Amino acid sequence: MSMSPISATLTQVDRDAVMDAVATIKEKLPFLIDVSADDRKALPKMGDKSRAFVSKALEVATQNPDFLPRSFNLEEMRKDVQLFEAMYPIVVALTQLQELVDDTCLAAGSEAYAAALKVYTYAKASGQGGGLDAVVGEMGQRFARKPRKAKAQEETMKTEGATA
Repeated sequence: MSMSPISATLTQVDRDAVMDAVATIKEKLPFLIDVSADDRKALPKMGDKSRAFVSKALEVATQNPDFLPRSFNLEEMRKDVQLFEAMYPIVVALTQLQELVDDTCLAAGSEAYAAALKVYTYAKASGQGGGLDAVVGEMGQRFARKPRKAKAQEETMKTEGATA
């Protein structure tokens, strides 16, 4: 895996400006909703293949409204299609940005963790003394494993607690 190292900083001023920009995006899209995972699964999805179908259906409904029941709200369908089409480029741009932000954060975290592992290794190798024993012990807790007996007891307690 080839990954170029990242060497950057983010000033508090720039971080605040980005957070302000995110707040502005939310402000400009006050109609955004949060859909539950169950609802998300149940909703029919409109992807690239469905866009032409929806567009054609809107055209047919607009040119032939007589066959539609009175309860069908053609104007609401038109608004939904227009909103989807207006938001689609935003979704693409934000998805690309999200991927870049995720990848950058992943790389920075990975590099920081790899460096921390080296520090830990060097500190352990430096031998006893030098005032590092306590801090090396604290750092070593990251890698401490529970004895198998303790893990088994913990699992038993979780299971019994869930059935009680």
